Amino acid sequence: MPDPTLYLFDGWNLLHAGSFDGPTELIDRLASFVGTSGARGILVFDGTGPDERIGPLEIRFAEHADTLLERLAAEHRGSESVCIVSSDSVIRGVSGQEVRTVSSQRFLADAEASAHSKERPLRLGDRLDERTRAALERLRRGQ
Repeated sequence: MPDPTLYLFDGWNLLHAGSFDGPTELIDRLASFVGTSGARGILVFDGTGPDERIGPLEIRFAEHADTLLERLAAEHRGSESVCIVSSDSVIRGVSGQEVRTVSSQRFLADAEASAHSKERPLRLGDRLDERTRAALERLRRGQ
């Protein structure tokens, strides 16, 4: 069953909560998460960079990520289920009662447990040879 949730991810906060080699690895993991769960996601980093989209995951940059996350939560909470993923207590406190909040550590632990569940169904990617997977990954990245 697809997850109708819009996940709003606090980029640097989530990156530092996990054992990622860098933003690219985090982006890949979150793109896989939202893609396989049927959800949508917006990953917001403080700073500048190119906005992009990988399937149902948008990557955005803002001078103040917390401000953008708050605005996005307010814009979408009336029309869809919204979940902010951040360990920043300020952003989690101002999001409103209609918005679910999850700490970065809890989200990563739950996502990891789900990924390693024995009930995990066989995915198409599990049945492809390495060369085909590499070609599809290049297409996904627009290369």
